[in-house]
Amino acid sequence: MNYYKITLTRRGKRSYEVLKARSKISAIRQAKQEFKGFNVVKAEETSPDMASRVMDILDGIKSSFKPKIDISYKIASIRQIAVMTDAGISIHDAVDEVAKNMENRRLKSIYSTISNDINAGKGIGDSIEPYRDEFGHVALAMTHLGEKTGNLSSSYHKLADILETIRDNTKKFKKAIRTPLMTLVAMAIAFVILIMFVVPEFKAIFEKFKAELPLPTQILLFLEELFNQYGLYVLGFMAIATFLFVHTYKNSRDFKYKVDKLLIHPKFYLINKIIFFSTMHRYTLVFYELVKSGIPVSEALDTSVDMVDNLYLKQKLLTVNSNISRGISLSDAFEQTEIFENMLLQMIRAGEASGQLDLMLGKVTDYYDSRFQEIIDNLTAYIEPILLFFIAILVLLLALGIFMPMWNLGRAIGH
Repeated sequence: MNYYKITLTRRGKRSYEVLKARSKISAIRQAKQEFKGFNVVKAEETSPDMASRVMDILDGIKSSFKPKIDISYKIASIRQIAVMTDAGISIHDAVDEVAKNMENRRLKSIYSTISNDINAGKGIGDSIEPYRDEFGHVALAMTHLGEKTGNLSSSYHKLADILETIRDNTKKFKKAIRTPLMTLVAMAIAFVILIMFVVPEFKAIFEKFKAELPLPTQILLFLEELFNQYGLYVLGFMAIATFLFVHTYKNSRDFKYKVDKLLIHPKFYLINKIIFFSTMHRYTLVFYELVKSGIPVSEALDTSVDMVDNLYLKQKLLTVNSNISRGISLSDAFEQTEIFENMLLQMIRAGEASGQLDLMLGKVTDYYDSRFQEIIDNLTAYIEPILLFFIAILVLLLALGIFMPMWNLGRAIGH
């Protein structure tokens, strides 16, 4: 969410208001709704004042404790609506039935409100619009597509398929990274326990030595004093630093852009590939499904780019639609982003020339999916050298830090 300075005019008088919105277009639309009778001259992105920053921090704290809706509940409810409407049940009755049988309280409340809005004469697209954050941009796009074509059940079946693919990939990634994370956590806990309870037993012996202690031993003693004397302060500092980092990342566009750009840099071993291929697979998957369903390319691009979390890649992909509006072909617009491989660009060009763009986009989607799956399937093999390196460093530090002074003492006694 960004802040926009809205310039309004009424009876020759000019006034200004600051609104919080997702985009410039959303800010203008919101201003027209809130300030009826005024002419909206323009909207410019601006920085929030101190009060707004404080409110953002409080909202961030609240949202961090607010449970998210499990995607499985959303998929199940969307699939139920698709099946019921396909059987000839009205959209109002289908949504109402889903609301009555929904286990998730938040989703139950949302569907109840949507059912009431539909009963009051609203379309399902307008009724679901206020819950964009809960359902996502692709759900709204497929809902509007179903309304336009009069085939909501088909749109919702495809929507459920898209969400299932995203959910399955997310689960697969979490499962693959679970073991390495548990190993790292176990290593950290074991190291801290050794520093806090084992090293102090040797500390009294080390202090009796007249000679200067070796560097590994000095490091261990420093860590022992740090953890035992200032452990709570260290934990507090880490917690505050983490909160500030996450809050700044979520609320500062410039900071998020720099971090996201850094994360996909080639120097970030493995992380850059995971982020890049998962992001591009999600982007091309949604774009392919929307184009295949009959949504115009420009509208499909707008919806697809909203699925991109990495701001650096998002800024690159946002240029595609603006270039297409200037008459540039889709393949050339993709080429100017400098993030598509030449092989993929050739496939898209062939699709444009033959009138089978959706078919070629499907192949591009399969390519990114295969690259992402290959990384996930071999994630343990990729991470093992890193884990072994850290284990070796910790063991070496402990061994040298404890036994080197003993060896020096043995030599001194021998002489």
